[in-house]
Order: sequence, then structure tokens, then C-alpha cells
Amino acid sequence: MGSTKIFLTAAWKNLIMANYEIEPTILEPYLPAFTELDYYNGKCYVSLVAFMFEEVKLKGFSIPFHTRFPEVNLRFYVKHIAEDGSVQRGVVFISEIVPKAAIAWVANNIYNEKYVSTSMEHAIAITGQDLLLDYSWRWKGKDNLISTRVTNELWPIEPDTAEAFIFEHYYGYAKVSEVVTNQYAVEHPVWNTYPVHAYKIDCQFEDFYGAAFAFLDNATPASVFVAQGSEVVVRTKTVLRAG
Repeated sequence: MGSTKIFLTAAWKNLIMANYEIEPTILEPYLPAFTELDYYNGKCYVSLVAFMFEEVKLKGFSIPFHTRFPEVNLRFYVKHIAEDGSVQRGVVFISEIVPKAAIAWVANNIYNEKYVSTSMEHAIAITGQDLLLDYSWRWKGKDNLISTRVTNELWPIEPDTAEAFIFEHYYGYAKVSEVVTNQYAVEHPVWNTYPVHAYKIDCQFEDFYGAAFAFLDNATPASVFVAQGSEVVVRTKTVLRAG
């Protein structure tokens, strides 16, 4: 049974998900114990994700100057078979970028995640019927960008679609060792999405995520989705270990 204690509450808003097909063998070194890769229609995916973290509270307390900031991460999809036989579908992060060093420290030391901090910017604008979302960050002296133009109207996510697969993973998993994994539950309602009709991605994947992901520098995503987001609850971690 997972933890019922709340570690973090926040709102995740204006989420961009750029999703790429990837060879499973690339992800196997990052796979935590007690998890296996999750597939959609027989294919494995990695997602470049950008969103706004808002109204952040750790264990019910707001930290001054750390309640609103952008995040960009690279993640992939896994599932864990619980003791009761239920399937707990979640994500594993290759790395996460935030502009706040304190946030990175908490995530790395409590959840064994892989956060780094660097300068980041976020912009949102309404142009006629469209909504423009823009996330940028700087790494090793190079500018990186993910942006979208969407129609400013919301649609529900249909079950069993690619959108549902990408957005509806409600656990996070972090590899502690070859035999120990941190699991944390993430709770939020099913999100609504915006129709995407243009996007731009200028990300130095190899510089940031390593040579295994260099192919993404020039790859075209299989899909790009944008969700409105909502309030979220992150539960205190549960440690998975043998015995």
C-alpha cells in the first residue's frame, strides 16, 4: 500500500508533451527495480515535457520565492505490478530542469530524482483564437526552446488514445539502487487538452541528456500534446525493495 501522507501540493499548468519513439534498449539502464517498460500499441516513448509549477506547498507550507516556476523534463513510461496484482503505471525521469536550486536539492535528496537548476523563462500570450506557450532555458552556453501554438479551446482526453497513454500515468519511480526504488503517487483529475496546430523544438538533447539521446537532436516527435493541467497532490514516497 502506498503512503497516504501528502508531501507536496501544487498546480501543474500549460503542459507541453513532445513524444518520441525510442528503442527500449536505450532506456533499460534507467529502469528502476520492480518496474517494466510500458508500451502504447507496441511502441516505447520518451517525452520532453515543459510546464508551470504553481501554488507550490511542501507539507502544507509555502516557501518564499519558490511557489511558481517552470520545469522541463525528459521522461519515459513504466508500470509496476503491486502485491495485490494491480497495475500501477508511472513515469521515470531521465533528468529535470528547474530555475530554483533549493527545489532541485529537495527532489534529489528526498526522492533520489535527477534535478538540475539553470536559468529558465516562460511566456504565454493570446493571439486571436490561439494560445501561445513558450518555455526556454540555457545550458552550456546554448539556448533551448519548446513552444506551441494551440487553439484556445479545451477538449476532453478520450480513453485508450495516445493522449490518454501519455498523460494518465499516476506514479513516479526513481532508481535508488539495483534493488531499491522510490515510488510516489501523483493525484489529479483527467486533464483537458488544447488542439495543437504548430510547435517548435530546439533542444540540445545530447548536451543535456547524454550521447544515448543524441538522435533526438534532429528527430521529429511522433506527437505533441498540450494540456491545461490542474491542481495536483504528490504523496510521500514509498520504498520498494525485495522482502
